[in-house]
Amino acid sequence: MPGQLKEVRSRIKSVQSTQQITKAMKMVSAAKLRKAQDAIIQMRPYAQKLQDTLSNIVSNSDGDVSLKLATERPVNKVLLILITSDRGLCGAYNTNLVKLTKSLVKEQYESQYLNGNVEVWGIGKKGLEGMQRAGFNTKETYRDLFHHLSFETIQEASAAAREAFVKGEFDVVELIYSEFKNAATQRFKVERFLPIPKVENKENTGKKSDFIFEPGKVELITELMPKILNTQLFKAVLDANASEHGARMTAMDKASDNANELLRGLKITYNRARQAAITTELTEIVSGAAALNG
Repeated sequence: MPGQLKEVRSRIKSVQSTQQITKAMKMVSAAKLRKAQDAIIQMRPYAQKLQDTLSNIVSNSDGDVSLKLATERPVNKVLLILITSDRGLCGAYNTNLVKLTKSLVKEQYESQYLNGNVEVWGIGKKGLEGMQRAGFNTKETYRDLFHHLSFETIQEASAAAREAFVKGEFDVVELIYSEFKNAATQRFKVERFLPIPKVENKENTGKKSDFIFEPGKVELITELMPKILNTQLFKAVLDANASEHGARMTAMDKASDNANELLRGLKITYNRARQAAITTELTEIVSGAAALNG
């Protein structure tokens, strides 16, 4: 019985130590989430408006040879840019993104994958490791961008993807990331990066947006396209950053609650064992006293 009490006390102490860690991680993630949430909320309207403008220009420029980044061609080679986190302990966040990537390949690019023409660029260590374990061709150049998260570092990855697309190294580029909704909710999504998608306007079929280009259409599009694509990728990374901290905060909150439940059960077990030990000792004392009196 003393051995059992010691074991339960040890487990209680271990769970309490773990709970202190989960509570601390929750607080750290909550602080980081506030900053990350402000960044994506401020960025999203600007990025969305730029993307809509670019898609409208592309939709109304059929046959324009200057729009190399909007050129659609038969899909033989595929680039997937998977944005996950560098660290774990954030629930099923990274696992869901890896599953979404595998599902995308199976549903849309299975023939390209079987021919070895699907490559994954990982932004964030966890997703890249998951795809490597699954046997995908991967590139680690941009894995550690979250270590120095800024528009300039993301711009490098965007420029490399654009250059590879223009050279014909890839025929389509897809972004896989988590769109931030709130601390407890993320939307895992696939978004076309290249070629630039066209707007499908069902309400005004046949009508074109009226654009006035100054100084000239070719010069303006050549200047704007890379910048808008840089912004699109940066927005996706900011979404993923906020989603990661939200997922980790929620996971650590649930872990702390689970620790409370576990502690409650262990304390009940400990008290019962202690009471049983006391009862046994009293019984032995009474029995010994009765034997002496007899």
